[in-house]
Amino acid sequence: MTATETLPTPTIERIRHELRRRALTVIARENITPNMIRITLQGEDMDSFVSGAFDDHVKCFFAEEGEEKVMRDYTPRRHDAEAGTLVLDFAVHAAGPATEWAVNAREGDVLQIGGPRGSRRILGPRKWLLIGDETALPAMGRFAEEVPADHAVAMIAAVRDASEEQVFDSAAKLTLRWVHRGTEAADPAPLLAAVEGLELDEGTFIWIAAEAGVTQALRAHFTDNGHPLVWTKCAGYWVAGEADKTVSFD
Repeated sequence: MTATETLPTPTIERIRHELRRRALTVIARENITPNMIRITLQGEDMDSFVSGAFDDHVKCFFAEEGEEKVMRDYTPRRHDAEAGTLVLDFAVHAAGPATEWAVNAREGDVLQIGGPRGSRRILGPRKWLLIGDETALPAMGRFAEEVPADHAVAMIAAVRDASEEQVFDSAAKLTLRWVHRGTEAADPAPLLAAVEGLELDEGTFIWIAAEAGVTQALRAHFTDNGHPLVWTKCAGYWVAGEADKTVSFD
């Protein structure tokens, strides 16, 4: 038994939201790294928008052929209720409708979104380890910005190279390690090497989001080394070779 198992179990608070579709207008677009595009959206439809957890997802609707729409999940990177704005970060990868839209987006363009359907807030822990790839960076960045000052947060993020590193502002004690893994985003080896021999403080909650096979390998590493599953939350934000597929390991 690890020391963490003697502590009160973290609580997952589930919150349901009104499910509606919103039409939002692009008011700003910028490349925050060579392969990460930040889109700021605004519109009257934001009046009742709620996002209660750092890893929430909204559905974005993109035109494919004719009237057909395809959907992709994106994390609300930042939400300003007073200004009525929503920020989404798009990781640029293999050609697809979401990447094509983000690359070509201009002020005045309209994007339809739906959700979030609900939020799952993690209550209790004050020490955190967040691990992810480019697709997890919006959630990780939001967490860094929103976590209280009395929390300690360690992050390990895998990106192609140093040009893809970001800066996160946080009131908490934040340590951020970047892993430069090249173009093989579905290879778990670089992140497994980064966590090998890592000693976790008592009461550390682990959150992992990356390609499904990478997430599964990291999850197995920690559980095999005695970290309780109730102190983890893991998701495959994408699956190599399959479009628009996610995997939950909870």
